[in-house]
Amino acid sequence: MSSPYTHAIHDHGSNAAGEAATEHILFGIPKKGRLAEQVLKLIKGAGLDHIRPNRLDVAKCTRLPVTLVFLPASDIAKYVAEGDVDMGITGEDIIAESQVDVVTLQSLGFGKCELAVQAPVGEYTDTAELAGKRIVTSFPNLAKKFFAQYDDGAESETSVKYVSGSVEVACSLGLADGVIDLVETGTTMRAAGLEKVGCVMKTQTVLIANKDKVAKPLVQKLHKRILGYVKSTKHSMLAYNVPKEHLARAKEITPGSNGPTVAKLEAGDDGVEWVSITVMVNTKEVSEVMDQLEEIQATGLVVFDVTNCRV
Repeated sequence: MSSPYTHAIHDHGSNAAGEAATEHILFGIPKKGRLAEQVLKLIKGAGLDHIRPNRLDVAKCTRLPVTLVFLPASDIAKYVAEGDVDMGITGEDIIAESQVDVVTLQSLGFGKCELAVQAPVGEYTDTAELAGKRIVTSFPNLAKKFFAQYDDGAESETSVKYVSGSVEVACSLGLADGVIDLVETGTTMRAAGLEKVGCVMKTQTVLIANKDKVAKPLVQKLHKRILGYVKSTKHSMLAYNVPKEHLARAKEITPGSNGPTVAKLEAGDDGVEWVSITVMVNTKEVSEVMDQLEEIQATGLVVFDVTNCRV
């Protein structure tokens, strides 16, 4: 299926001399909204430097034959499934709502939230009580599928009405008995006088590819780059020295992905043999790990940020 974006991409030209635009990887990313800023940071971390002219929703990368296509997050799954773009980044909720067949390459660890059934505080205690009533949502397909399990025994079928935004005000305006909307911190939900009475699905941001394009070498390369960046955001590099007699214990404390890097040091004036260790550790566990290392006489403990990695 051809789209206005496809024509714009072809008009935008090639990234490399003599290379046809159709040979490029087209990468769909959110153009605005809650995910856009985080995705751009990820794209930069993966080395996809690009130039985006003003008012254009396409941008060619400067080092790879990749064109970024800035799309509404709600459309990305469809464009990937239909082959208008080769790969993309969007939410699991969008994929499920779009009812399309794509390959999920990896979870990206951000944009985590819950698609929840919400109702005015104190009015309902269970989602079954909302069966047959009025539901307003931006996820009509998921809402209908969710309430189908309750509608068999209900007097009437649950009414699901689609709205594109401000879902949380529907109950206070008398337009709905309950809503289905995304909940991250719950602040907006509580401000609207709503509470969660059920969960449709938990969701986060994922990297996806067209099922016919997933084997492309460049798609695989981009996947590895993004995987490396995502891993780097969760890990730090730790360097330290420890007496050789405690090496076995040091390896237990800091096993790393494939074992730590160990280098022999010259013995000190007291004759004690030392080794130097460099290893990746979970950033959240750095302080605890350092405490344990000090207990085995480790010294010179230094932590470095990891900007990207391949392990």
